[in-house]
Amino acid sequence: MTVTTTTKAAKVIAAFENGDELSGKQISARFGVKNVRALISSLRMQGYSVYNNQRTNGSGETSSKYRLGTPSRAVVAAGYQALAM
Repeated sequence: MTVTTTTKAAKVIAAFENGDELSGKQISARFGVKNVRALISSLRMQGYSVYNNQRTNGSGETSSKYRLGTPSRAVVAAGYQALAM
């Protein structure tokens, strides 16, 4: 019998790849992540384009949600320039 374990980071990436937009509280509750900022930072260092979008609803309440996106050409160019130094 083989046991497969999926890391919390892999589960979060899978959710992002399915198109989910998740708040920090949702990531913490759904996947048991204690330090969401550290996880997001780690994913970014691994090359994932994780964006944090803020939205304001009709009553003026602001919420932040993380999502997976595609980096702009400027961001890719800046990365290559940083590697060239």
